Amino acid sequence: MDQANEPLTKTHGWRLRDLHHLGLTVADIERSIVFYRDVLGMTLHRRRPHVDNDYVALQTGYPGVVLSVASFKVAPESQQSLEIVQYMNHAGPAAETATNRPGNSHLCLTVNDLRSCYADLQDRGVRFKSEPVVITAGPNAGGLVVYFYDPDDYTLELFQPPV
Repeated sequence: MDQANEPLTKTHGWRLRDLHHLGLTVADIERSIVFYRDVLGMTLHRRRPHVDNDYVALQTGYPGVVLSVASFKVAPESQQSLEIVQYMNHAGPAAETATNRPGNSHLCLTVNDLRSCYADLQDRGVRFKSEPVVITAGPNAGGLVVYFYDPDDYTLELFQPPV
């Protein structure tokens, strides 16, 4: 491997340590809290209804920005979190969320019984892209997977690893 292709950690002394959180911008934070907490069962870890710090304005590039923020944990012992943010001012239009668009992402959550989870969430009005799909190739062959949507049409994935 030539120097141009070596990881920066080798040449600059720093390294990435872990994934801290995934942040999603939402249109209505109260609606999204209900979805992530009450429908999906995540634990509301932190709620900050009014964030207007100077550093946040610098970070986001929006002078005088005011945010409403909620953070969730999938499991209490998890180090990673899901952070949802509503821009109370400087709000933009909804993004095109199709998974085939460069720059878009999805969040994958593991589950122990995908078919049961799918049926329960479907009964609660959650919108799915398909029924659960059996993975037929690769390291997860024999597992199950399905895409579904949050209230802002952000794509979420449920994954049941193979037995």
